[in-house]
Amino acid sequence: MKKVVRFITLCMAVTLAACTTTTAPKHTCTQVSVMKANGADGILWLPVQESMGEANIRILSDNQQLELIRVRLAKDSIDYFVPYELNRWGDRDLVIEFRTWLPDTVRRDRMVCWEAIHNSQCTMHNAQCTDSPYRSLYHHTPLFGWMNDPNGMFYDEQTGIWHLYYQHNPYGAMWGNMHWAHSTSRDLIHWEHQPIAIRPTGLGTIFSGSAVIDRNNTAGFGENALVAIYTADGESQKQAIAYSLDGGQTFTHYAGNPVLTDTIADFRDPKVFWDSLTNRWVMTLACQQEIRFYASDNLKDWTYLSRFGEGYGCHDGVWECPDLVELKMKNEELKTEESKWVLLVNINPGGPFGGSATQYFVGDWDGKEFVVESQKSKVESKWLDYGMDHYATVTYHNAPEGRVVAQGWMSNWLYANNLPTLPFRSQNTIARDLSLYIDENGEYRVAVKPSPEYEALRGEVIEQPTEACVIEVEVPAETKKATFTLSNDKGEKVVMTLNMQKKTFSMNRRHAGDCSFSKDFATVTTAPMHNDQSPMRITLFIDRCSIEAFDGEGAWAMTNLVFPSEPYNHLEVSGGEATIYNLKI
Repeated sequence: MKKVVRFITLCMAVTLAACTTTTAPKHTCTQVSVMKANGADGILWLPVQESMGEANIRILSDNQQLELIRVRLAKDSIDYFVPYELNRWGDRDLVIEFRTWLPDTVRRDRMVCWEAIHNSQCTMHNAQCTDSPYRSLYHHTPLFGWMNDPNGMFYDEQTGIWHLYYQHNPYGAMWGNMHWAHSTSRDLIHWEHQPIAIRPTGLGTIFSGSAVIDRNNTAGFGENALVAIYTADGESQKQAIAYSLDGGQTFTHYAGNPVLTDTIADFRDPKVFWDSLTNRWVMTLACQQEIRFYASDNLKDWTYLSRFGEGYGCHDGVWECPDLVELKMKNEELKTEESKWVLLVNINPGGPFGGSATQYFVGDWDGKEFVVESQKSKVESKWLDYGMDHYATVTYHNAPEGRVVAQGWMSNWLYANNLPTLPFRSQNTIARDLSLYIDENGEYRVAVKPSPEYEALRGEVIEQPTEACVIEVEVPAETKKATFTLSNDKGEKVVMTLNMQKKTFSMNRRHAGDCSFSKDFATVTTAPMHNDQSPMRITLFIDRCSIEAFDGEGAWAMTNLVFPSEPYNHLEVSGGEATIYNLKI
């Protein structure tokens, strides 16, 4: 990426605003620098130092502000670069204003960023960058920057394409500048990065939400329009909509936004579905520590229905990213199929091992209220995944063949901003198909299985694990305890234990590799087994920096990140037999 001097002119006449004294003995001052781009083209590469505070960067043309972004511009050293797409403004001449806040002892011209900023004549999708050895091979990751909650997921049956939008900061690998970024896949394994779908507006940045195909044109945007419903986060949180007439590639913000407001601080993450019971749209919305339900005939005008939450489940943190889905269970003896409604509620903090996690409630929905099936929900939290790194889980709209397909964010708010994966942070779990089963106590629970698309990953059987592989472990009925250990030549290891007497499965990552970035990372996670399956089959999905473990019948799942200094290349199994599959990626 060559620096092009003729493209960017750095104005050395720096405006220094009046310094203001804080309660600390040091002074800070606002320092403003200006760059000019004569005929916007290519990508402007901005150097980031994560220990710095955010600088405001304004993009102007003809004295009008086009955009405001925040970047941790490098002062002493450069952690990585982030791209700003100048070419999306066409042929406009741009003025780029950098406003930084520094101690008055620091000279602006001593900041390393000014010599390091440069442009390149390329697009985001063919830009080359220094990549991380922890970038997953078959899990979805952002190309650059930060990612958290999956948003607006849907399946397009006309094209056979899965669409995944997600919370994204294009201008740093830490949380901020929330956009909806966009990726697509035909098999849930290979992902193509698309242009950013929804950018911040005057109402605020773009927080989490959902998307639906409006087949009957209830909103009036056009038949089969894709309508995104999201939280606009500004001075307050409110719900807004945008629509796409080109299959989800580009969106137009509805002129009548916002469509739903309230006075409470945490009022976010709308998940919308078409309710066939009442022939209208229903929204589930996270409101502090409860879920509220709203109804609409047109996706624009919403009426309050009911609320759920007080006295149920875990309340150790804020409730977020809800989803209400109908799940089915087959009765093999009667050859019938019954269904229950399941309310997914993500919570942070409050997870079973600290930080963020996904709880759920099983019950019934009558078109207005959700009522839990068992009063045990008042005293027992049911978790969708028993690892540290499974959060913001929601389902795809319009999944094929009546399937309920969920996907989550593979991280934890305890340490998500510090993961050693630069120049990006975060990845998604593999997709999981959800259904129901009844446990040993007659309780309904959610069965979680890897989506069948991942069967295509398996290649030939190999002797030892690699950086990305699938492992099947069979544990005989007479086994009381089985252990299987992944390790490398550096002595780093992950120990998994299946205890049939205690009916638990645990994963110990205390010595898995790099744990230095957080005191909360070196943990042991444990899942209870709620079925009497014997013999038992466990499937492990390994991918560079993650391990996802699944019970063969879907009775439990466990997702954990790991950061070995080199790939695990040894597997030891006691009390069972393992088959290792190379991957066809």
